[in-house]
Amino acid sequence: MALREILIVPDPRLKQKSAPVEGVDDELRALMDDMLETMYAAPGIGLAAIQIGVPQRVIVMDLARQEEEKAPRFLVNPQILWTSEETVPYEEGCLSVPEIFDEVERPARVRIRYLDYHGKAVEEDAEGIFAVCVQHEMDHLDGVLFIDHLSRLKREQAVKKVKKQAKAA
Repeated sequence: MALREILIVPDPRLKQKSAPVEGVDDELRALMDDMLETMYAAPGIGLAAIQIGVPQRVIVMDLARQEEEKAPRFLVNPQILWTSEETVPYEEGCLSVPEIFDEVERPARVRIRYLDYHGKAVEEDAEGIFAVCVQHEMDHLDGVLFIDHLSRLKREQAVKKVKKQAKAA
């Protein structure tokens, strides 16, 4: 396993649409292991492959709290099959938009389908933080950042702040 560099806005690769994966093999599992290690080190709760410069439809996440046992999830070629009409606001952040947090309104519940770490097809319902995280990470696969859900002014301010932080570092 290896730590990978996380792309930061305004890197144009973050706007790229990710391609579906042919199948789950040892090479893909090695990528997912690297992604998980990178996400934990950041620290974060979700990471899409494009955030480390790999334009493939792969997501890792772990929603366990710090005091809980790790509970990694691996989603390959995830699809949203259904979304609730009910929406909920949630304050989101992103490893590719460091130190920026803002409220985004998303469907409260979703039904998803994906391949797991071993290539097995899974279909499940997600709600709460799981639904928020899945939708946030799936946005990445389509070149959408959480700040793209904000007003143009807020989005521009966020990018400007991240650039300023990068210069100061």
